[in-house]
Amino acid sequence: FILEYNLEILVVVDKPSGVLTVAGKEPNPNIAQTVFDSTKADLPTADHMVVHRLGMDTSGLLVFAKSKAAVRGMNGEFRERKVKRQYEALVMGHIAKDEGLISLPIMRDYEFPPYVRISTDDHQRALLDLDPEEVGKKILEGPKASITKYQVVSREEFLGHPVTRVTLTSISGRYHQLNVHMAAFGHPIVGDSVYGYNGEAVSNGGLTDEELKELAPNPNRAEERLQAAIAAAAKDMPPCVHAKYLGFRHPISKKFVEFSTESPF
Repeated sequence: FILEYNLEILVVVDKPSGVLTVAGKEPNPNIAQTVFDSTKADLPTADHMVVHRLGMDTSGLLVFAKSKAAVRGMNGEFRERKVKRQYEALVMGHIAKDEGLISLPIMRDYEFPPYVRISTDDHQRALLDLDPEEVGKKILEGPKASITKYQVVSREEFLGHPVTRVTLTSISGRYHQLNVHMAAFGHPIVGDSVYGYNGEAVSNGGLTDEELKELAPNPNRAEERLQAAIAAAAKDMPPCVHAKYLGFRHPISKKFVEFSTESPF
């Protein structure tokens, strides 16, 4: 990893794709342990430094706390949604509008856990027939209001196929929000083998053709044939999404600090 900044009680790093933020069930390398071993943190373990996470396949900026005061301060910033985060992504097809909002509620996918899908009344009613002892309480949680802001950076070509480079802001910060929102919008993230074309989760965010027309109207959606071609071309790539910007109030100085890094794609 690249040690971007050491702010006395905080460390900001640029995490590469393919590395876990924290230790998983298997003894794989993780960025938290590397930071803990490389810095003089006044905390008992690497897990105590973690105040937010990035998915294993997502590259970009992470901040770790080095003291209990820093943990409390940063947890408060995240809890109150005062931390500003932006992502850069390559998505399939050319998005027509230069900017916009995607406002679609998200729910846990009871058919394909642990993934998420766009919530609808029909899917909420389906939860009534499930046994919480069998599926777990998290699956039965109500829908989460979710908003993603997108801004087009450029319209490009990827191995001869149209793609769009966008800046994405997760206003609500839900689990897998950017991935499922872009899939439902008709412009899945290039290299996304979960929510993208023929992925592990349900396609189009779990919406039917009729639901897409009603809930996520977009006449310029990337056609299925194009999605298939780009998915095949990117089959050995990680998802093209990078946490490029991070801004927050320093828990001790109270000054707003900002960090940015270039995407690897």
